[in-house]
Amino acid sequence: MKAEADHGWRLAADARNALGEGPVWCPQAQALWWIDVSVPSLWRLEAASGRVESWPLPKPPGTFALLEDGSILIAFRSGLARFEPGAPLRWLDLPTLALGDDRFNDGKVDRAGRFWIGTMDRALTRPVGRLFRMDGLKRIDEVDAGFALSNGIGWSPDNRAMYFAETYEQRIYRYDFDLATGRASNRRVLVQLPDGHPDGLTVDAQGGIWCALFEAGRIDRYRADGSLDRSLATPVSRPTSCMFGGPGLGTLYVTTARHGLSDAQLAAQPWAGGVIAIDVAEHGIAEPRMVEHAADGSLARSPSTSIS
Repeated sequence: MKAEADHGWRLAADARNALGEGPVWCPQAQALWWIDVSVPSLWRLEAASGRVESWPLPKPPGTFALLEDGSILIAFRSGLARFEPGAPLRWLDLPTLALGDDRFNDGKVDRAGRFWIGTMDRALTRPVGRLFRMDGLKRIDEVDAGFALSNGIGWSPDNRAMYFAETYEQRIYRYDFDLATGRASNRRVLVQLPDGHPDGLTVDAQGGIWCALFEAGRIDRYRADGSLDRSLATPVSRPTSCMFGGPGLGTLYVTTARHGLSDAQLAAQPWAGGVIAIDVAEHGIAEPRMVEHAADGSLARSPSTSIS
């Protein structure tokens, strides 16, 4: 199916990110958060005013989660830390976490408040990546393994399916999911793409799976059975992820990249590296915040002051 040209796109934030990624909508503040991986920084767009803020980070981030107290948990390449503007990072002490040739990449919070994070091969080719689940701030468990480049994660509206993009294999996987226990099982291929690289994804209230196709210049919407509903051509060649936001969650925000593009390509794609947006017929589901306490109700251990 050829991607439809849709001229309803607008430039929501002229961030000029080298590698914008991981958008998360905050319904309470009506604001969009995202990161620049290649020029380490955290970004925020206030939707109503259009005000954009950014904060430099000391290391390249992979993903992040909004926490209940308003702080942000950032997964850097090999460790996690709590971030608050103007305050020092507070690194988590996770003795069971041991990353070797893999590093953190994309992630998402499920509707029980658990933070799911995938890792990727630092060389981008070997299946050494893993899928982790954080239940509170002191526990991280490996759930699955065997990925070269873990990417977008999302859940069906009924919480019975979890979707997970593997960029290197050009696949979107489906797991059976149990929200009460956090168990993901029975992984199988839902979508095998013939072209394009599946990057970040989100799921709408109707069950459609929206996935950014890096280097293909489009956003695909898949039905729950894996069939393609439609494709939206983007005004940039490297969309990286997508997220519903806006007052009625009817706006699709898309982060993009400009890293690696030639001067001629950048001239032809002036919005590359920005956050672009389009209003669509479907609506999203409000994103939850990460729960800071373990499922058994015990308090999470206080973060350490340095990374191990």
